[in-house]
Amino acid sequence: MKVLFTVSECVPFIKSGGLADVTGALPKELKKLGADVRVILPKYSLIHEEYRGMMKKETEITVPVGWRQQFCGIETMEYEGIRYYFLDNEYYFYRDSLYGHYDDAERFSFFCRGVLDAIKAIDFQPDIIHSHDWHTGMISYLLKEEYMQDDFYKKMKTVFTIHNLQFQGIFPFSILQDLLGINHEKCASIEFYGNVNFMKAAIETSDFITTVSPTYKDEIQTVYYGERLDGLLSAKSSSLSGILNGIDDEVYNPATDTAIVENYQVKTSNKKIINKLALQSFFGLPVNENIPIISMVTRLTKQKGLDLVTRVLDTLINENIQMIVLGTGEKEFEDFFREMESRYPTKFKAYIGFDEKLAHQIYAGTDMFLMPSKFEPCGLGQLIALRYGTIPIVRETGGLNDTVRSYREDTEEGNGFTFRNFNAHDMLHTIHRAIEFFNKEHVWHQLVQEAMSQDYSWGQSAQKYHELYNQLATRSEVHVL
Repeated sequence: MKVLFTVSECVPFIKSGGLADVTGALPKELKKLGADVRVILPKYSLIHEEYRGMMKKETEITVPVGWRQQFCGIETMEYEGIRYYFLDNEYYFYRDSLYGHYDDAERFSFFCRGVLDAIKAIDFQPDIIHSHDWHTGMISYLLKEEYMQDDFYKKMKTVFTIHNLQFQGIFPFSILQDLLGINHEKCASIEFYGNVNFMKAAIETSDFITTVSPTYKDEIQTVYYGERLDGLLSAKSSSLSGILNGIDDEVYNPATDTAIVENYQVKTSNKKIINKLALQSFFGLPVNENIPIISMVTRLTKQKGLDLVTRVLDTLINENIQMIVLGTGEKEFEDFFREMESRYPTKFKAYIGFDEKLAHQIYAGTDMFLMPSKFEPCGLGQLIALRYGTIPIVRETGGLNDTVRSYREDTEEGNGFTFRNFNAHDMLHTIHRAIEFFNKEHVWHQLVQEAMSQDYSWGQSAQKYHELYNQLATRSEVHVL
């Protein structure tokens, strides 16, 4: 089974969000199952020189972008057993950020067509092309509408994964001919309220569509979560599945993590307290193991439920708690958390920015992890928190609903605390409930043990993807949940 991952970002080379974690970890798990998995992505100037120096030039081609003929270098390297290819064009990819440029439509039109041209140039003929999010959305369309006329491409099947439906790659209708060379008469799969929609094109033309959690799969078929694609997704429900993301359990392993002060595992979870005391000292908070620390490691955006946090944080801080927030994002939230730190220096700390090592220390050294997202396709933060025995407090949406089970005192079951409505006081009530059980040492110890005992790795999910690939490649009926 030969599989090509087409991605706009991938750990360890380049990362702006959880997409890179997924596309970095899943290929390694699929390789363990016997698949020949390769990954292709842009060669950004932001990729660290350590990795750029390991790349070797394979060949070069010319990629048509509408009327333009653009250079495309194809470079390659092997890393941790996976073969990676990088499409090189300095004009498109030597920028100070990955996305948000005026010519993103052109940049990723080049990438999508470049991928299809590149695999023929290097003579890699995948059974499955697995594309991720809107940046790769035109690959399945171009493959189906143009490239399958060539015998080299005829047997290829496509899988498209929606990591976040909110970002769809919507551009003016004029790019159809200008960038993609597509006649307006053949644009039904791409047209979206008078514009062009890369993600819609992928949903319409891919052989199978996946999302990153079972609950999110159901949610995006409703008006509230569907971002105006709910009707199309409902129509495609027979070829739509939700396969839960995992985490790299080697990177996120409290037993071996070199970033944290004291390693621990399920049997020695009492050592977690050493990390807590060290974290309090690092941030200049009162060092006291009996004060619960609530943490957030997140993008500071409305999607992450920060509207709820800002409404009740003054009330919450008056409790006997400490709180640490790490992240960067929208200015209103960055400014708010800076203000809270200045007002409550002995109870609240904000690190505006991102530091991977510090993030690990926060996961290991805090007691509760707050994630009240408005919507959350899967979420990795709560999975990492569980792995480190930091109890999640989450809203019941998307992957949060699939991974966090609210603690029930009558049955002593659960691994966290949840609330359903997107309401600040429901969230506050749930935090109060978590604090109540934190003060019951035997209950909290049981919660930590339960959280750390679960399997958060990619193993089960990779198996589901592998089965899906095999079913598609052999043209059998697809049964993936």
